[in-house]
Amino acid sequence: MKRPPAQRRTRQRGAAILMAMLTVVLVATLASAALWQQWRSVEVESAERTRAQSSWVLMGALDWARLILSEDARKGGADHLSEPWAMPLEQARLSTFLAADRSDSLAADASTNAFLSGQITDLQSRLNLKNLIQDDGKVHPATLRMWERLFTQLGLPRAPLDGLVTQLLRAHQASAAATTNRPPEASTKGPLWPQEPDQLAWLGLDPLTLAQLRPYITVLPERTPVNLNTAPDVVLIACLDGLAQADVQRLLAARRLTPWENLEDVKKAAKLPDLPLDATLVGINTRFFAIRGELEIDGNKVQEYSVVQRDANVVKTLWRKRPLNAAFRP
Repeated sequence: MKRPPAQRRTRQRGAAILMAMLTVVLVATLASAALWQQWRSVEVESAERTRAQSSWVLMGALDWARLILSEDARKGGADHLSEPWAMPLEQARLSTFLAADRSDSLAADASTNAFLSGQITDLQSRLNLKNLIQDDGKVHPATLRMWERLFTQLGLPRAPLDGLVTQLLRAHQASAAATTNRPPEASTKGPLWPQEPDQLAWLGLDPLTLAQLRPYITVLPERTPVNLNTAPDVVLIACLDGLAQADVQRLLAARRLTPWENLEDVKKAAKLPDLPLDATLVGINTRFFAIRGELEIDGNKVQEYSVVQRDANVVKTLWRKRPLNAAFRP
């Protein structure tokens, strides 16, 4: 039985409409995929360009900070918190530094949403972990007493300090075994010597204790005296045996007015002419600094943390890193 012509035409039109809709869906799908691929390529290229630009800007900021430290060394004298290197760079628009003469409008427009900030920190204003262990592999008694006073000031128990010293002795022995070409089994019995305070967790310090200690300790490649001109009150109490909190506050007030040029000035400010000050443990100059730079572009923050060593007017970078956490502080 044949279908009526009208019914056949209706079925044909329905099939044609369905085919047209399928074609539109297919074309739309292909177009969306192509647009997504194009968008992804643009985003990847933009992110890579931003990363490269951030790297160059932060490298320039590091060179700038090294120049400031080098110029400070040329002037000589003690290192203190009233010098230009100690003044932090608050967040400033990058266009403030680029195209300062307003003739390079293109560079100025490109840096409108970019902000730069940074700070130079005196690492010798803290207790250096390296001082705890002598070259002969024994604990340095005077330095240990300084660490004991630091733990007391922070209200920390003695047990973590004893555990830390034990682990440092093992790390020193392992390092000495490796450098003297002893059998491999002798050089693998101890932990690695830490390179920065966060790595003290490897030696058994719990996160809470480490968080309390972090502002007052450092790990440097060699033994260093604490700079009394830049040390905070907690470190001063740890370094200067027999001083009460009131005495330290008086010292800080005197230091703000007139930075100390030598250790005799410290004794005069403390009004203790017989105050024992070992020049190998405390001083008024600094060779090791931390430099933190932060670049914010369109709300995205990139930080770089560097440790530099200054000898005379030569400032060399020991290491650099970019922490994943934007709230990182040295």
